[in-house]
Amino acid sequence: MPVQLSVIDTRQIVIHPALAGSWFAAQGGFFGDCHTRPNLERELKRTQSQLISHWSIAQLFPWACCLLVVLSGCGSNSSSGTNSSGSSDKGTLVPSLSNVTFSAVSVGEKVTTKVSLLNQGPAAVEITQLNVTGHYFSVSGQSVLPATVAAGESYSLTVAFVPTTAGAITGQITITSDFSTNGTVEIGLSGTGTSTSSPAVLSNLTCTGDSISGSGTDTCTVTLDEAAASGGMSVSLASSSTSVKVPTSVTVSAKATSAEFTATAAAVTTAQKATLTASAGSISKTFTLQLNVAVPTLSINATTIAFGDVLVKSPATQSVTLTSSGTAAVTISAPTLKGTGFSISGVTFPITLNPGKAATLDVVFDPTAAGAETGQLTITSNSSTNSTVVIGLSGTGELTGYSVSLSWDAPSDSTEAIEGYNVYRSPSSGASYQLLNSAVDTKPAYVDSTVQDGASYDYIVESVSSSGAESAPSNVFSVNIP
Repeated sequence: MPVQLSVIDTRQIVIHPALAGSWFAAQGGFFGDCHTRPNLERELKRTQSQLISHWSIAQLFPWACCLLVVLSGCGSNSSSGTNSSGSSDKGTLVPSLSNVTFSAVSVGEKVTTKVSLLNQGPAAVEITQLNVTGHYFSVSGQSVLPATVAAGESYSLTVAFVPTTAGAITGQITITSDFSTNGTVEIGLSGTGTSTSSPAVLSNLTCTGDSISGSGTDTCTVTLDEAAASGGMSVSLASSSTSVKVPTSVTVSAKATSAEFTATAAAVTTAQKATLTASAGSISKTFTLQLNVAVPTLSINATTIAFGDVLVKSPATQSVTLTSSGTAAVTISAPTLKGTGFSISGVTFPITLNPGKAATLDVVFDPTAAGAETGQLTITSNSSTNSTVVIGLSGTGELTGYSVSLSWDAPSDSTEAIEGYNVYRSPSSGASYQLLNSAVDTKPAYVDSTVQDGASYDYIVESVSSSGAESAPSNVFSVNIP
């Protein structure tokens, strides 16, 4: 009995009587493993009906069910995720930008930007060509082509726009690749070239200060009425005075509206003016600098120094500040000092102080005896005012609130005449003794008024013969000062 078979797949079906009852085959592979090629050279454009004869129902029936099931399953994606095109084992290039836009760009100026191509597929992609359309656009890759981009890696493109005329321009980058699901990637390009309607004009010349005393510098600025065009703008400079030097020119950078330069002035002997001139095209701007004679001036922060009461042999110190407050360096000669117990330290003379600099001089009062003392410190310099300054000094030596009175018996068994006595003192338990009296004391008594509160002392006395020989020391006398 004849059997009618309807083919529902778009492939050529070949059924051979010799295979009836054992296996059916289709061009592109067997139905059993469902392995088919996606692009068959020959396809059935419509559903065909073929009349199959000479076969028994028993021979065809076991495979008829299978034929329908296999064809239905192979005509769509399989449950394993592998489609008929085989895209699961290919890479996919995805650009970081789908469109690149260059806003207003001055004519002749070059502007660049970066675009990356990321391979988001599971396999490597080979980039074979980079093509660009549109005037004034260009593109370059990070390496020569062909270039392989591994899965998960990126390939960088540099896109440039250099308009030579004003107006809007569009273009496109086309990236061609092998082994990718999207063999061609396109990126849109657009840009606008602009031209400056009129060149920038010099509008001003200024300096930080309007005068310089002695030698010095001043920072000056040239200003334009609008930003300089591509390539910048050169401004010529000049000075009317040989005492003021300026560069021959200064350049205002592209897109900037100003530029700075330095005017350097040398010291002058008479006051004068210097005119600075900046020129660009037919426009000139000027600025006047006043040059003043440098003047050395010394300022001293004290006219008198009063030390008040100072314990004998306990030096006290006060400071005097010497400042160069003029516009030229001031030189200070060695000071002169008068008065008992006064001294100076801290500065080596002569000394030269530049404008704004200072030195600290220490004045010391160290009384050796009780009583008032006065003195004076005279400072001489090349200062334009007060070249000689006299500072009055005063202080009073004061004894401590305690004194030690010593007395002893004259030796009775001396074979030589006794001329007098020497008194020695040492800190308690000290090994070194210091002579207290400056001359031989003729009396067997001595008052030590230089003791310090809270200190302890040991004393000894030695007799002195007429020949100057000293006897052996006396017994030690110890005392504690409250």
